[in-house]
Amino acid sequence: MRFWKHWAGVGILTLALSACSPPPPPAATTSPATNQVAEAKAYSVTGIVREVKVDGKTVVIKHDEIPGYMQAMTMPFEVRNPELLKDVTSGDRVKFQLRVTEDDGWIDELEVISRENQVNAVAPEPGFRRVRDVEPLKVGDLMPDYPFTNELGKSFRLSDFRGKTLAFTFIFTRCPFPVFCPRMSEHFHQTYQQLRAQPDLLASTHFLSITFDTAYDTPQVLQTYARRYNYEPKHWSFATGALIDIDAITEQFGLAFSREGGTINFNHNLRTVVVNPAGRIQHVLIGNEWKPDELAEWIKKAARGDPPQPAETAAAN
Repeated sequence: MRFWKHWAGVGILTLALSACSPPPPPAATTSPATNQVAEAKAYSVTGIVREVKVDGKTVVIKHDEIPGYMQAMTMPFEVRNPELLKDVTSGDRVKFQLRVTEDDGWIDELEVISRENQVNAVAPEPGFRRVRDVEPLKVGDLMPDYPFTNELGKSFRLSDFRGKTLAFTFIFTRCPFPVFCPRMSEHFHQTYQQLRAQPDLLASTHFLSITFDTAYDTPQVLQTYARRYNYEPKHWSFATGALIDIDAITEQFGLAFSREGGTINFNHNLRTVVVNPAGRIQHVLIGNEWKPDELAEWIKKAARGDPPQPAETAAAN
């Protein structure tokens, strides 16, 4: 009995000491941002600054060709450290690192190589848009009946989708930067996958991706691009059309870009539009921050006959 009491006491003392001992230090962790940088591909890029946006974290650069990744183009880039843009002005020639992951992209290590004074600053080359006189479109308006050609080489008009909910967005296949055209296509794919769980809703919905790179994006090119997203032609079309029609529809939704020397200068102010079965604009999703769930919800609202709703009204509800 004395032997048992001795070991019982030792056991209690051991447990007490264990309870009072400090916990082991936590294992070292790496922040998601650090992991993302480690996983990102990096490209060394040079170009000329066209504009530093008022948000202080976006810069529009006419960049040189990025071999193996992207043609020369004018486009906005986001910086994660706003200090990089503190002394950058329009006309500066810069070099920077372009970081690209599967679904994100940004620039860092930006340095000014040469600087022009205000008088001699590089002026943007004149681009062109072939636009007829068109009125801006707003939520509730009847969608004009534009003609297009799909990825199968078949002609169609927007009125062909009357009686269905139509969701369309704008892309061009040579845009590899993940936060712009690829994100729009991936979001369409994810929304389509959501609707597959509701066969009746899917049957009454059509997705349409419209290219504005008409010189390059032929029906054959569009079909190759479409296959990346496992599309089904009966539910999702990829379309091109006459330059004057493409420029007109983008103009009506405020999508700003111009063509210059065989390249596209795209301000990437993206637009995604939902048209109700009556052919009226139900909602316009602006930019690239919307999620597939949001698009799916607007499609449902259009299908059940909810009144069209502008973006600012939707945000308030």
